[in-house]
Amino acid sequence: MSDADNHPLEPYDGILLLSFGGPEKPEDVLPFLRTVTAGKGIPDERLEEVGQHYYGFGGRSPINDQNRALLAALRAELDRRGIATPLVWGNRNFTPFTVEALTDAAERGMSRLVTVVTSAYSSYSSCRQYREDLARAQQEAAEAGHEIAVDKVRPYANHPGFSRANSRLVTEAVRGLLRDGVDPTGIRLLFVTHSIPTAMDDTSGPGDEDGNAYGRQHLTLGAAITDEVNATLDTDLEGGLAFCSRSGPPSQPWLEPDVNDRLAELAAEGASTVVVAPIGFVSDHMEVVYDLDTEAAATAQRLGLRLVRVPTVGTDPEFVSGLVDLIEERAAEARGEDPARPAWPGRAAMPSVCAPGCCPNLRQARPALCGRD
Repeated sequence: MSDADNHPLEPYDGILLLSFGGPEKPEDVLPFLRTVTAGKGIPDERLEEVGQHYYGFGGRSPINDQNRALLAALRAELDRRGIATPLVWGNRNFTPFTVEALTDAAERGMSRLVTVVTSAYSSYSSCRQYREDLARAQQEAAEAGHEIAVDKVRPYANHPGFSRANSRLVTEAVRGLLRDGVDPTGIRLLFVTHSIPTAMDDTSGPGDEDGNAYGRQHLTLGAAITDEVNATLDTDLEGGLAFCSRSGPPSQPWLEPDVNDRLAELAAEGASTVVVAPIGFVSDHMEVVYDLDTEAAATAQRLGLRLVRVPTVGTDPEFVSGLVDLIEERAAEARGEDPARPAWPGRAAMPSVCAPGCCPNLRQARPALCGRD
């Protein structure tokens, strides 16, 4: 029996779940938003406006509870596979901060972690910024006497655990409409993700490729889901991509169309029912419960549209199992093996170690872990 059979995640002795973070109570909102926007010169008055989204939900973001649920689901799946490797949880923007997670891991005897980020796509904000956060946290931990190595799993937008779970959820939503007698000629599919500056999308992906990996990954997945729905349900539905949560000055171009603008266009085109699938998000955090379940739902009601919101993958067993598959894949790579790297749909799987120039920081070059630059 090989060492990998006895210790399937060798050389890792810990798993880090790394997420965005969010406030737990009203007095946390402004400090949280200051952390998120650090270095951008945004005045507190503007942050207070954004904070109203959180205050409307009692000042508590849903993301932390969802991360706790994901941790529990990961633990259950690891246990089912006989993997005892401990889990730790850290956030980029709120406690437990990443440095707290690394310190906790080191104090519990861990020396090398494999990281799962709760963001599936390739861009500065969804990948490299987490890698910068890991580098900063590792340095801070080292200065406090805690040496710990950190790797991460690859971006998983086209890993079957994420992509096929999303496809199944959309198919189930449409099947329910058809079962209720909804005329399929009035149904449209609308895939939604977080908008980013167009310059960030233009430079997303490995530096030696064409860029626009962020937008391309979403378009590819949305098209594949549309094809899957039509093939499974014998329909001929049309799908498209829209964006939410735009911020920044009006003079700065961001990815469009906004989901509310697209809903208006679909209504004008004769749609009666719009199936909104937030494929850009892992769980129902603020950009989903406010931007979609509140703002977009109000827009649809005003336009006379029926809006059906598809669940995010959250703790879906297929998604959770896929994350553990990714962890095992990364461990095999770290041992020098050549594991299968499944991908659906589109291009081959993204690398686990980011290429030089991948998803660059356009404001200021900073150290980042888990890459070759």
